[in-house]
Amino acid sequence: MAVMELRGVHTYYGNIHALRDISISVEEGEIVTLIGANGAGKTTTLMSICGIVPVREGEIYLDGVNITHLPPHKIVEMGVSQVPEGRRIFPQLTVAENLEMGAYLRKDKDAIKSDMDRVFDLFPRLAERKNQLGGTLSGGEQQMLAISRALMARPRILLMDEPSLGLAPLIVQHIFEIIKNINEENRTTIFLVEQNAHMALKIAHKGYVLQNGVIKLSDTAERLLANEEVQRAYLGL
Repeated sequence: MAVMELRGVHTYYGNIHALRDISISVEEGEIVTLIGANGAGKTTTLMSICGIVPVREGEIYLDGVNITHLPPHKIVEMGVSQVPEGRRIFPQLTVAENLEMGAYLRKDKDAIKSDMDRVFDLFPRLAERKNQLGGTLSGGEQQMLAISRALMARPRILLMDEPSLGLAPLIVQHIFEIIKNINEENRTTIFLVEQNAHMALKIAHKGYVLQNGVIKLSDTAERLLANEEVQRAYLGL
C-alpha cells in the first residue's frame, strides 16, 4: 500500500484550473520528486495534499485513509509534515524553540528530547546555535532548521517544497546529501518538489514531470535523467 496517493486530483483557484487529473503514488521509504518549471503547479500540489487549497475533484490518501477534505491540522496529526518554500522559520524564536514548535502536537517529552538530539547530530551547526534567534541564521542554516522542525513532528511522509531555493551551489549540494541521508538512515518517506531537476532526480527513486498542471511524464529517476525530452527542457542539455 502506498504511504501517499493522489488519484485524479483537480484543483482550482477560482475559475483557474490549476491541477488537472493529477495521479501520484509514493511508496514506503521512497524519495519521489515532482519537477517542473515555475508556475507548473508544483506548490499547488503540496497545498492540495495539506488541505490548504481545496481539491474539487479526485481523492488523496494517506496509508489508505482518505484525507481529501480533512482540515490542515488533522492532516498534520495523521503524519504529514511540510518544509515550506522559503523556509518560513519563526525568526523571533531561538533554534531550540523552533524545533519545539515542530513537536507541538506531541506529548512524549522524553522522545522529543531524543529527537532534538538526533537533529542536532544531523545538523551540528544548529546545535552550536541552538540559543540563537532563527532570523539571525544564514539562508542555509535556516533551511536546515526548517527541515529539522518538520522532522520533529515524526512525519509519516515529509513534504519538501523547493529546498534549494535561494541557496549557494555548495549549500545546495550539502542540503541534498542530507535529504538522501534522512531517507536512507531514518527510512523517512519523502515527496520532494524541486525546480533543480538534476539534483532532485539524482537522489530520488522515481519522478513525475508536471507541466501546466498536468503530469506529462512519470518514470524511475534514473530513466528520467536519461530521457532526452527531460534533458532538453529541465537539465539544460
